[in-house]
Formats: sequence, structure tokens, C-alpha cells
Amino acid sequence: MLHCPAHRRSALLAGILATLLASAWPAAAQQQTPLPPGSPLLGRPDTEAAKKLAPVAPPPLPTAADQIPTAKLKAPAGFHIELYASGVDNARTLRLGDKGTVFVSSRTKDKIHAIVDKNGKREVKVLASGLYRPNGIVLHNGTLYIAELSQISKIDNVEANLDNSPKPTVIFSDLPKDEAHGWKFLTIGPDNKLYFQVGAPCNICMPSDRHGKIYRLNLDGSGLEVVASGIRQIVGMDWHPTSKQLYFTENSRDWLSEDVPQDKLNRVTQPGKDNFGYPYCHQGNLPDPEFGWGRIPPLWGCASTPAAPSRPLIAIRSSSRVTAHGIAPPRQAAIWSSSSSSRMAASTRWSPS
Repeated sequence: MLHCPAHRRSALLAGILATLLASAWPAAAQQQTPLPPGSPLLGRPDTEAAKKLAPVAPPPLPTAADQIPTAKLKAPAGFHIELYASGVDNARTLRLGDKGTVFVSSRTKDKIHAIVDKNGKREVKVLASGLYRPNGIVLHNGTLYIAELSQISKIDNVEANLDNSPKPTVIFSDLPKDEAHGWKFLTIGPDNKLYFQVGAPCNICMPSDRHGKIYRLNLDGSGLEVVASGIRQIVGMDWHPTSKQLYFTENSRDWLSEDVPQDKLNRVTQPGKDNFGYPYCHQGNLPDPEFGWGRIPPLWGCASTPAAPSRPLIAIRSSSRVTAHGIAPPRQAAIWSSSSSSRMAASTRWSPS
């Protein structure tokens, strides 16, 4: 039998322990590094296939006009595509003024641009700068309203002061500052009020009382009201010309699978009462595996949630998630309409012809 002195045994054990800790440290450190709040990677499955998926970062600079491949873009018969203007970084929302000015917002940059025709040529001007996520813009009676991450402002008589535009005047600033789904879409309703959303501050979570809602304001920033609840994030809103009802696209949760849930086109029929299901339900008929479990009666599907026992819902399940980034009919869709008293589903196909 071999005998090893106590001090040699202690040194040997210490060396083995140090080696094990050194080899395990990188993996442990990588696992313990938290993602920033609102990161789109929160909730991503820990699989090799999922790890290859991530958001595509926008280009750091606008593409030069001569490098935009308009000739390769296809349009329906009777239409053609041409370059209107270039040099507008991270363009998001477009609004047309009474005098023909095109106003352009940005989701990630700090500027609002104005595009004007001058001496037969289009000129791009910086209308306002130093803003924070000025995604939502809308025009009304010559005033440009701007929705940033946590405030709403306005520029009066905007087309009369394009070369010397005043600093936007803040009319409402009591909004959450969450980065996740914090950028706003802005529109004016038939009631001459401002409509915008405060999205859910996460991929999937139980939002606070201030999040996951559509709000409206008077044009002076007073009279904040809830229009609808249970929304995750809105990418576009518009009004039906006859019924005057609000339609909006909604991006559903991520990382549940590669195909579902699909994004939606929703319609507000009961302002102040409608609830569109988030986080309990997605795409109109898919209970969430975490928040919908045990909360939605199985025979009712998603027609009822704990917050809205008789919620009406119209949703379009698109064959491409890209079509949900604006209000436009997808090429293939299944339209779902459901309420507590009736449920129906119909398949439809749309083509430009």
C-alpha cells in the first residue's frame, strides 16, 4: 500500500478542484449573463436550431440611390416601381401633407424627415431631430403629431415652416419607457382624437395595467382613455371609411414554434371594452401554454378570456409574417371570427388580380 503525505494529498485535491472550476467557468458565465430587458432573444429555446435565429439588424446607413435594385422588384400589371427619394435613414411611417409634403418617421433614429418637390427635384429635409424613437406620426388640420417612446408632441402649421421648423411641443409625457414594444403607432380617429398603443414590455408575460392597451387622447393631450386591452404590439392602425371602426395589425408572441402563433388583423367593435386575448390567447384560437392553461374553457377556444367573457375578434392568419407589418391583405389567409355565441372559420385567397 502506498502512502501519500497529507500535504501532498491536499495539494493534489486543490489542483483537481481548480482544473474543474476553470473548465466549467466559461459555460457557467455564459449561462449566467442576463439578456437586457426587452431583448427579442428572451424566451428563445435552448436548441441548436433556435440559436441560429435572431433579428436582422437594419443597415447602419441609407442605401445609395444607384444601389437600390428597383428593376428587380415586381409589381402587378398596370403598376410600376420607381425610386421616390433616398437618403432617409430607417424610414418607418409615411404621411402626406395638404401641400404635397411627405413626412417620414423613424423607429430607431432620432429624426423626422420631410420630402418636398423643389424646382422639379425632390429634396429631403430634416424637420426635427433629437427625438427618441419617433415612430408614430399623423397630420391633422396642418399640425404634425409625433409619438415617441414615452411622450407625444406636435408641430403646428408644419408645412409653413419646413425650412425653420420649431421644436416639437410636448402635449403628453406620462407614458411607460420600456424599450420592448415601446415604439408607438399614431392615428387620428373620426372623433378627432389621437389613438396610439402601449405594447407589452416583453415577448410573453402578464403586462401591467398600463401595458398591452390602445389609448386615445384629446388633441391637447387631455382626457386619456383606454380603447382596447389584451394586445401585444401593434404595427399599423386604420379606420374603416363607412363603419368608422378601428382595424389594427398585431404581432403575436415569439419562440412558441416556427409556424405559430400567426399575427392578426383585429377590429375594435366595443371601444373601452374589447380585449384581444394577450397573454392568454394567440391568433384567435391558440391558448398560450403558460398563461392560457386552466383559464380558457376548452369548448370555447379563445373566444373567452378571464378579462373579457364575450370578446369579439376578427383575425387574419397570414402565410407570411411580413404581411402583418401594415394593413394589407395577405396572399393566403384564414379569417377567424369568434365570440361567446358563435364561432366560424373560412378560408380565403387573395391575389392582386
